[in-house]
Amino acid sequence: MNNMLYLSQFNLMSSLSEADLVEMDSMTSITTLPKNTLIQTPDTLAESFYFVKRGSVRLYTLSPEGKQFTLDILKEGNVFGEMNGISLGTRAMYIETIEESDICLMNRQRFDQFLLEHPAFMMNLMKVLSERIKSMSELTQKLALGNLHDKIMHTLFRLASQMGSTEEENYFRIHHALTHQEIAWMVGASRESVTVALQELSRAGRIRTSFKSVSLHRDEMTSMHDLSAHM
Repeated sequence: MNNMLYLSQFNLMSSLSEADLVEMDSMTSITTLPKNTLIQTPDTLAESFYFVKRGSVRLYTLSPEGKQFTLDILKEGNVFGEMNGISLGTRAMYIETIEESDICLMNRQRFDQFLLEHPAFMMNLMKVLSERIKSMSELTQKLALGNLHDKIMHTLFRLASQMGSTEEENYFRIHHALTHQEIAWMVGASRESVTVALQELSRAGRIRTSFKSVSLHRDEMTSMHDLSAHM
């Protein structure tokens, strides 16, 4: 698949015409990165703007003790980086691929002019930033106040909303392979305690698990969607 066909699939690009996409395509370079490749650390940050063309990346921080805490997982069509005074909230983070991924880098000088000439695209960028800030705020609140079960359920709902889900026998399966360790990184808990909590949630019927797969019960999806809509 060529660059332009990739770009045409991004929601962020919905305001662009085919001619605009061709121009955008000429400003990008795609690099295929293996799984577990660090794209950025807080110490190696360079002013750049990236699109995830294929695969997925993990945004995380480290505590003073070296404990990892996952803030977000970005899949195809998501953006990250800092450029020309525009921050997508990833400056102080570690960013690494969690599967083989195609990452698109924008040419800084040409992109600056492109933004000036495409105000609708700039508005879409601001919407992405606003939604990310809202998501981070909700995450911080949930992780600060909730018990481990609440933290896990909120995290799984957020992933189902971001990654998509498929209904199977009153359960919605998240379109992303998840290990217990990855969930532990996202809720700031040990893998062992997360494993126990997942078993308890599964016995209660609130979730269903299989190998690297988690599904949420229909009632949980509905109640959390209603709660999120009122936040």
